[in-house]
Amino acid sequence: MMEISFKGKRILVTGAGQGIGRGIAVELWRAGANIVALSRTRSHLEALQSEYPSIDIVDVDIADWEKTRGIVESLGPFDALVNNAAIAICEPFLTCSSSNFDKTFDVNVKAVLNISQVVARKMIEKKINGAIVNISSQASKAALQDHTIYSASKAALDALTRAMALELGPQGIRVNAVNPTVIMTAMAKVGWSDEKKSSEMLSKIPLRRFGEVQEVVNAVVFLLSERASMITGVELPVDGGFLAT
Repeated sequence: MMEISFKGKRILVTGAGQGIGRGIAVELWRAGANIVALSRTRSHLEALQSEYPSIDIVDVDIADWEKTRGIVESLGPFDALVNNAAIAICEPFLTCSSSNFDKTFDVNVKAVLNISQVVARKMIEKKINGAIVNISSQASKAALQDHTIYSASKAALDALTRAMALELGPQGIRVNAVNPTVIMTAMAKVGWSDEKKSSEMLSKIPLRRFGEVQEVVNAVVFLLSERASMITGVELPVDGGFLAT
């Protein structure tokens, strides 16, 4: 079977400075795509570009609706979009704050709506049969200790994914989500560095391990590709069977 190729395709990846987003950007670049890597942290983007000079970089805090909208508008049309940028603030339900709720939803949900609107409108205008993948989480499907706000934001993202798939499908745009289990990136360590907590989670995963960045990357690449041409509106678990138990 031929390798998946994105030769000549323009793809925007958010949260591309490190972790899963960086892995996605690099893999798509290796498959021939012209990548625009977006992140809040300039230093992370510069480190990425130093290794892959042909990757274009854009730094913006996507919690800023108007600034983000203007910048994404200025980038021109894309063939695909990966909404990966997210934040995780872990605290018990009884101490969840209004400010942390707003911070989380501004990045994990509202920014996805904002960026996707701009990109999808240009896809429709240019008659591009595009693909969008939103990076969600197993936390959207199962209650996890101290993940109240994060879980709620990812459940909202899943609902947004389904609505996008319904409304954009007739325009030839596919929209899917990938829902990983714990992938030990810098962000995941916030919630899972405690050995007792992580061992409890591992005991619930039939494969008895956390995921690797590349395993999420593989799922995203597939969903963006023509091999997934009849797949839209799905939430694909990459979770070692966690949701099956």
